[in-house]
Amino acid sequence: MIGFTLGRYFFMRYVALTFWFFTGAAAIVFIVSFTEISGQIGAAIEDSTAMALTIAALQTPMIMQQAVPFIGLVSGIVTLVALNRKYELVVARAAGISAWQFLMPICLGAFAFGLATLFALNPVASLGFERAQALEVEARSNGGAPASQPSAPWIKQRTDEGETIIGAQSTLNQGLTLVGATFLRIGEDGRIAERLDAERAHLRDGYWELLRVKRVRGGAQADSLDTARIATNLVPEYVLERLVRPEMIPIYDLPRKIAAANSFGVRANAFATHFHSLVALPALLVTMALIAATVSMRFARMGQSATIILGGVLAGFLLYVVSVLVKAFGSAGFVPPVVAAWFPVLVAGFFGVTFLLYKEDG
Repeated sequence: MIGFTLGRYFFMRYVALTFWFFTGAAAIVFIVSFTEISGQIGAAIEDSTAMALTIAALQTPMIMQQAVPFIGLVSGIVTLVALNRKYELVVARAAGISAWQFLMPICLGAFAFGLATLFALNPVASLGFERAQALEVEARSNGGAPASQPSAPWIKQRTDEGETIIGAQSTLNQGLTLVGATFLRIGEDGRIAERLDAERAHLRDGYWELLRVKRVRGGAQADSLDTARIATNLVPEYVLERLVRPEMIPIYDLPRKIAAANSFGVRANAFATHFHSLVALPALLVTMALIAATVSMRFARMGQSATIILGGVLAGFLLYVVSVLVKAFGSAGFVPPVVAAWFPVLVAGFFGVTFLLYKEDG
């Protein structure tokens, strides 16, 4: 049985390497984001540098959350290779400690990294990304680069006033505020009877409140309105599910949003799949540690083949791609969200355990 001192040593080696890899990757992401945002905002607004720095800092946690599985994989490989090259694993084996015992502290470190991502990084990433979007919209509206093409999907509503198709360039306030909103009102003949383009549109109780509106009716010349109202029967839960990316909702808000959407008969598959994927993240990182072990525990004097280590990195990348693919099926409703989140983790975990059993026990 591995002792507390040796186990803590392996655990701290993994934690230290993970911290430095995470910090280095975050610095690179921040610099790249700052450079890109500076070019998009331009020099048309005051304090563009400070604005770009703020937006880049707010966006970095979201990007780092996506990179967590790769950081866990690389940290596991580097930790085991370093221990092996210093013959520390050889000494541990000679003392009667099996691979399963000295892998346990590293797996615990990976699990702790996953928990830290869920309860510390995820809320910061979700709230920061939403705030970054708001700042970017403000910067563009104050003279920055023109807004990009509409990215939010179109939604349709049908009320006593008729059918209306709604689109937007971006969303704020978890879908309750539309920026660059377009409302197309369909006439009885199936053609567009009226078009309203608003700088902002706020979902109120039973209506959309449009601000700074340009209205076009038929072939007439466009007229400008300070405000306008369009009746709606859409509930916030439906708008949230259709317009907002699940990544923008913190993990502690997801169960409540999912339950509220289901109570209104809205299928929140994307949010449910994202929630279960977050819950499965600590187990995914443990699986990454097992994959790292399969390519990093060869005896140092035999040489750590770069091809084998590259194969481990590619295996981790393949696991990530499969996870994203299955998650897409879960978001679309083709498979249950729980299955979409846990199936790749379980399959990769069984593969890692089986390989290590064969390698250690024959």
